[in-house]
Amino acid sequence: MTFVTDQDLVLVVGATGGVGQMVVGKLLHKGVRVRILTRNTQKATNMFNDKVEIVVGDIRNPSTLTAAVENVTHIICCTGTTAFPSERWEFHPQPNLIDWVKILLDADYRETAAKNTPTKVDAEGVSNLVNVAPSNLKRFVFVSSVGILRKNQVPFSILNGFGVLDAKQKGEQAIINSGLPYTIIRPGRLIDGPYTSYDLNTLLKATTGGKLDVVIDKGDTLVGDASRIDVAAACVESIFYPSTTNQVFELVNKGTRPPVIDWEKLFSGVA
Repeated sequence: MTFVTDQDLVLVVGATGGVGQMVVGKLLHKGVRVRILTRNTQKATNMFNDKVEIVVGDIRNPSTLTAAVENVTHIICCTGTTAFPSERWEFHPQPNLIDWVKILLDADYRETAAKNTPTKVDAEGVSNLVNVAPSNLKRFVFVSSVGILRKNQVPFSILNGFGVLDAKQKGEQAIINSGLPYTIIRPGRLIDGPYTSYDLNTLLKATTGGKLDVVIDKGDTLVGDASRIDVAAACVESIFYPSTTNQVFELVNKGTRPPVIDWEKLFSGVA
């Protein structure tokens, strides 16, 4: 086990999102110092009180990232937006019916009409974060998605209809090509709260009930749902083990859950 000390400082990006909230909680539970990057100070303060250091910035704007990465030893990036056009894409101005037709049919128009598309967040934003990361960073952890290597196959071709898997893959490549030590976690369809997305999972409040085992593999072969709770745990646990360095893992929940999840065994079994 790699001993992460209380002198280490982990920057969590996307900390107010569903996975990010639990990443912060699990880091604090382990006694690790946490800094978060946020666009909304009040929201972050209400969520975490004085338990974390808060830095205001936006991965879409490189000039706002310098203070966020100063002296950090690890970065866990849980950013993301919806796969399909929604309010979270931050359209400006709000589209009318004709605009929506253009948004659905014209990729170039989408990128000019919205500020928070997958391309701007998962491709350009992650690349911006990589470019300012300290050269002595111990680990860059990134939450990606299954289906990256199966974008032309159903159902992933549907999921990628507006480029979310393309953008995630560009983010992955920026991290891998940087030379920084990394761990990439590719979860299946995210379920379990907090419910922060605009999808059927949110509508139905889909949950594992804490009863399903964690399955980890490589090569983008897995299909299924992934609990946000376990995805967050995988992100945090990965920084404690050398076997996860420069590795890409897929994660879904299947089968009967054991009393204790042995993360070291799961990671080393496929690394």
